[in-house]
Amino acid sequence: MSVGVLFGGPSPEHDISILTGLQALHELARRGHDVIGIYWTKSGEWCSVGTGVEAEAFSEGVPKGTTPLTLRVGEEGGFYSSGARLGRDRRLDLEAVVLATHGGPGEDGTLQGALDLAGIAYSGPDVAGASLGMDKWAFASVAKNLGLPTLARVLWRGDDSELPFEGPYILKPRFGGSSIGIDVVADLATAKARLASNPHLARGCVVEPFRADLADVQIAVRTYPHVQLSAIERPLRRQRDAEILNYRDKYVGGDGMVSAPRELPAVLASGQAQVIAACVRTLVEGASIRGVARLDFLANDNEIYVNEV
Repeated sequence: MSVGVLFGGPSPEHDISILTGLQALHELARRGHDVIGIYWTKSGEWCSVGTGVEAEAFSEGVPKGTTPLTLRVGEEGGFYSSGARLGRDRRLDLEAVVLATHGGPGEDGTLQGALDLAGIAYSGPDVAGASLGMDKWAFASVAKNLGLPTLARVLWRGDDSELPFEGPYILKPRFGGSSIGIDVVADLATAKARLASNPHLARGCVVEPFRADLADVQIAVRTYPHVQLSAIERPLRRQRDAEILNYRDKYVGGDGMVSAPRELPAVLASGQAQVIAACVRTLVEGASIRGVARLDFLANDNEIYVNEV
């Protein structure tokens, strides 16, 4: 049986997903695994790609030499390739699929639900964990109810005359990744203007107080065969005067996050590493985290807050 690596998809983060997927595809092949690349196009179609494909091949869309695939659900569910002998479609013999998708339906539970219906095992969270992780309002509510430290966060439609805390404010899309569509504004009037003009906020907007004194710190967790935590890192901004860690800081570079600047291990105040570790272990159970995940925190020398997963 083979291992599939699934990447791409109709998401604003399509291109970075290609980089992640190719890294996994190449490494699994290098280690001797029978691996199949499954590319999800921007228009929602599927095709298989070989292990030797490079990122440049996707610059014009679907690379040459790919094989169209269909995804079927039910008892005979799975990925099928067309054009086999005798005109019959052939089901890919997949033991499991590694999901290398970023954002959109590949990360919000949509893809996970489809794979469940097709009977395909996959890496990462299940439907519940994926949908919770992509909903900043719901995730913050869960973290708060678990007794973890969180900044004030409100679901905002722009019709409030006041917000329950003073500016400056940070506006985030309720649904989506950690970097796209985020705005920092000084006052309520500007916040309302951004809400009306920013398309990423159309499905929902969460607002927090913007704290320039807080820096991003990140940690990875692996839940199988038992919970294991990585070293804690402090990602660095490519532009020193930038207000927040943005998409460019995290992903723009030939190897995605592999080439992103960082302080590793992060220099933290006494006891903060233990606080972060305790929060992560609580969230693994409380937020249905499965597989490998990155958890983001905000910290200064005296405070630390759960941000998102």
